[in-house]
Amino acid sequence: MASKASGDGKEALNEQVIANTYANMRTEMNQLYTKITELEMEVSEHSLVIGAIEPLDPSRRCYRMIGGVLVERTIKEVLPAVKRNKEGLEEVIARMHEALERKKKEITEFELKYKIRIRKADNNAEEEGGKKEGTAQGVLVGPAGQ
Repeated sequence: MASKASGDGKEALNEQVIANTYANMRTEMNQLYTKITELEMEVSEHSLVIGAIEPLDPSRRCYRMIGGVLVERTIKEVLPAVKRNKEGLEEVIARMHEALERKKKEITEFELKYKIRIRKADNNAEEEGGKKEGTAQGVLVGPAGQ
């Protein structure tokens, strides 16, 4: 009986290791999503800055934050640097998307190998979510007639 109990413990340990590994993989994937979103916001900010200063006179004064120090430059000096930074961010985002796809594939293979299935929420929870839809805060809804 002792050997049978130790066998059950070993099986539980393996399941726990698999579960932890899977959770770590999912966490890494979520971190990639978060970082991609953050970098996409930076690209959006760079686009706004480029759109705002591009039509202006190139000799006009412009201020840029470099390493925590505000530096006075001209638009002619700042615009190419902002464009280069934006392009660099877009390249990093592209590489991160590739890493994300690899991670998704790795997780899918792991799920197939260990027959992992994600449990869905109960129907009761979904129904409650539907009932609470009208009480959601932070949502702006226009007039019903439009």
